[in-house]
Amino acid sequence: MQIKYGCNPHQSFASADPLPGKGAPVELLNGNPSYINFLDALNAWQLVREARIATGLPAAASFKHVSPAGAGLAVPLDDELAEAYEVAGRELTPSALAYVRARGADPKCSFGDFAALSDRVDLATAEFLKGVVSDGIVAPGYDADALEILKAKKGGGFIVMQADPDFEPPARETREVHGMLLVQDRNNHQVVESDIEGVVCGELTADARRDLLLALVSLKYTQSNSVGYALGGQMIGIGAGQQSRVDCTKLAGSKADLWHLRTHPKVLGLSFKKGVKRQERINWRVRYIEGDLTPSEETALCEAIDGELVMLSDEDRAEWISRLDGVSLASDGFIPFRDNIEVAQRHGVRFIAQPGGSTRDGDIEAACREYGIAMAHTKLRLFHH
Repeated sequence: MQIKYGCNPHQSFASADPLPGKGAPVELLNGNPSYINFLDALNAWQLVREARIATGLPAAASFKHVSPAGAGLAVPLDDELAEAYEVAGRELTPSALAYVRARGADPKCSFGDFAALSDRVDLATAEFLKGVVSDGIVAPGYDADALEILKAKKGGGFIVMQADPDFEPPARETREVHGMLLVQDRNNHQVVESDIEGVVCGELTADARRDLLLALVSLKYTQSNSVGYALGGQMIGIGAGQQSRVDCTKLAGSKADLWHLRTHPKVLGLSFKKGVKRQERINWRVRYIEGDLTPSEETALCEAIDGELVMLSDEDRAEWISRLDGVSLASDGFIPFRDNIEVAQRHGVRFIAQPGGSTRDGDIEAACREYGIAMAHTKLRLFHH
């Protein structure tokens, strides 16, 4: 079928069709997707399906530009996170809970996302999606009332796709680039708990195993190089597409810090005036945490809130970040230098899963032991391009 356009609007012709002799992995129920929408939907569906298998919990993902901005599992929220995610007092079903966690990981990057759910979409999930800026959703099924809400979103333009959980992709995949046809075996490795059994130092807790499995599955569908931080059944920081692994680790760590700072009392205490939209509140909280407001931004924020603006100090940030602990880190390729460990430990990392195989594995293990970090070698590289 012909679709909206290619990667850019001036690439006016684009189509999406199943391979000859194969059924389609997804069915379009509503909307007019673009090329990137299809890439997001197909990658996101694989992520949540495999996360569901790996962890046994309903899973969700929030995709932007063919990488997850966040991924989450149906793990209950504590009061501070529920308030930070603006769902305090709201009844959340497992599917809704998983997507709230996925969307809450990095709500600035999730603006205009493509959502994916491993389980059937119910009314609670649709009601939450109704209130956020999103381009579309893919899931294995929809309750009738949920589907009607989603079809009405964006003036009827919200993209709704239904995935076939029983679809089996071909063993090999192809891609044409500049007149060359590239063919490779599909990465059909399903991440399972045995992938993290090769513990070389320390011990993995049950929660860490769950979070590492989620992180590994998430990185399998993240543009490489990539490093991901996970805590409490969700990704809290993803560093994607960096040429240097330590830059991935730094980027993911900075996102994890920002995620954690959103539960700081001063951040939760910002009282926005009626009429300030949800995404504006999110963006203002991020800028408030970052702290480097321009004079015009500071004036605008003062006008958006009730009461006096009291900024976070450097001491406030450092003290709150020091409370971040028990974080799990996964890497899609081996960790080449101990600088990654030096960075990771500053962001509360206590558990690591990485392929191993570096000539400096001994240095990496020594750094983990020094900082009390448990580490497993997966012997599994998960590059994705």
